[in-house]
Amino acid sequence: MHMDTGISTEDRAKIVESLSTVLADAFMVYLKTHNFHWNVTGPMFSTLHVMFEEQYTEQWNALDEIAERIRALGHFAPATSRRYVELSNISEEPEVLSAKEMIRQLVDGNEVLVRTMREAVKVADDLDDFPTADMLTTRMEVHEKNAWMLRSFLEQGAGASQGDASSD
Repeated sequence: MHMDTGISTEDRAKIVESLSTVLADAFMVYLKTHNFHWNVTGPMFSTLHVMFEEQYTEQWNALDEIAERIRALGHFAPATSRRYVELSNISEEPEVLSAKEMIRQLVDGNEVLVRTMREAVKVADDLDDFPTADMLTTRMEVHEKNAWMLRSFLEQGAGASQGDASSD
């Protein structure tokens, strides 16, 4: 059946292309977060275990929202691990890492996802797809907050100046 929501077939395909990359990146962040929840060890085990669970639970629900937006635009959502690996800007982690490296990877993954979403917002906004732009803007805020909270575990203590917190 023909769809006429005010966005052309070609423009919907462009939006879905960018949303598919968002979905793949979001799935990879979810997968890493869940993996790390299961496998974290060390002195911060309890705190990280709980934090990772809170984050992956929220992320799981968001995956559905992104995929359903793709469906609402008249396309099928990518839904295999192979396709996610092909589309994603985030690589899988085959090893069990130290807690500190898990945190670093999740900070990086959340930041990559925010950058991917930022590009997708531009596509959606340029093509007058305000619901997609709004959904992605909300998701960006969640992942920026996740990255901030995770990043706080990597800080060297209360003696660091504010300027030091942003340096790598």
